[in-house]
Amino acid sequence: MAKTPITVAHGDGIGPEIMDATLKIIQAAGAELELETIEIGEKVYLSGNSTGIAPESWESLKRTKVFLKAPITTPQGSGYQSLNVATRKMFGLYANVRPCVSYHPFIRTKHTIMDTVIIRENEEDLYAGIEYRQSRQVTQALKIISRPGTEKIVRYAFEFATNNKRKKVTCFVKDNIMKITDGMFHKIFNEIGEEYPDLEKEVWIVDIGAAKLATTPEQFDVIVMENLYGDILSDVTAQMTGSVGLAGSANIGEEFAMFEAIHGSAPKRAGQNSANPSGLLLGAVMMLVHIGQPEIAAKVHNAWLKTLEDGIHTYDVNDEVHHTTPVGTKEFAQAVIERIGQKPSTFKVIEYSSNPSHRVDSVTEKKQAEERKDLVGVDVFLDWSSGKPADLGNMLNRIESENLKLITISNRGVNVFPDGSPYINCVDQYRCRFMNPEKGGVITHNDIINLLVKIRETGFDFIKMENLYNFDGSAGFSQ
Repeated sequence: MAKTPITVAHGDGIGPEIMDATLKIIQAAGAELELETIEIGEKVYLSGNSTGIAPESWESLKRTKVFLKAPITTPQGSGYQSLNVATRKMFGLYANVRPCVSYHPFIRTKHTIMDTVIIRENEEDLYAGIEYRQSRQVTQALKIISRPGTEKIVRYAFEFATNNKRKKVTCFVKDNIMKITDGMFHKIFNEIGEEYPDLEKEVWIVDIGAAKLATTPEQFDVIVMENLYGDILSDVTAQMTGSVGLAGSANIGEEFAMFEAIHGSAPKRAGQNSANPSGLLLGAVMMLVHIGQPEIAAKVHNAWLKTLEDGIHTYDVNDEVHHTTPVGTKEFAQAVIERIGQKPSTFKVIEYSSNPSHRVDSVTEKKQAEERKDLVGVDVFLDWSSGKPADLGNMLNRIESENLKLITISNRGVNVFPDGSPYINCVDQYRCRFMNPEKGGVITHNDIINLLVKIRETGFDFIKMENLYNFDGSAGFSQ
């Protein structure tokens, strides 16, 4: 077998120890790898690089397209960017995959039956990082949900379930409130789900879905979510297995992939030979499957399970029921190596297909029908705190515009004019909606420009505007 080039980073804190342990285990199992080692993290940040990775290291990643990464320490204070976010954006790592499994009775957990995979969209949502301070009192973050991004992650979830012989795919959304953004995610999930008749499909509102996941995880199989929900709940689900230290993670793009543990660098534990390498090791198992070495991946995974069955654990998952004295990082790695070729007797024996189960090549978006797009109004956001909402409404009503009329004013999403409740506590950002007074009336961009000129001439500070569009006659904006 030809060796597969991969880029390796030992990271900070406990990173070098758990990376050394992981590499020894997978190489002892026969992994055919050509390692390119790069330096990332705290030392690179403090040298003046705001992303925590040097330009020449990016070149290694571009060559290998596979990144096995230990946790890093990001220095406190502003000016330091998240290396994970930068890597995801640089290489289009749109899918985050986190298997969360209960290892009862050998790892203490309240959930004895649990085998759930969280698939999280990785590029969009609030994590696009588009934020503004618009007034003295108001900040704003934009939630970006696109059709192409949603189609890719949803199709990935269904393909993952199919490739891994899973039975059900669940979608968590909050479209009872965010009817347009989460509503589109839900709609696309339903559309793509129709192409997979052999899989059970269901959709939960994220709050009650999270409650059910936390209490009855055995009801779930594969769960696909937007970025924020997935970030939070994948950590919760990992901890439910007994420890976040047991969870590996894959970040998948169309050409590139990154594999890691989900926990941090734990600098207080560095150099003590006590850290648990299991999360990074299981990330490496996912990597081996991805690069087409599934037999080696299964060999490592089964040896690790056998090690747990034999009561050999690190301090973080140690208890008095199944073992007495925790072992160190090096000793745990050696125990796994000694069990390579053995299979667990209590846990299900792991087998991986030669079809890479963490790679999905079929992610092209569905062809979308053309829709008529009509500009019908504009929301103008004002920085204003000089009176009551009725005062603002009366002043704006005096602005003459041929094709635009003030319809409503809201504050923090609540109507305050006309007929607004007198009990609303207003802040200094007002959303003022102007539309064509004719039903279904279309306007032009020049109408909006002329309106903005008149608003400014009247003395108002407009801080943002959002065009209002109808698509095939249906409103493309919240009412």
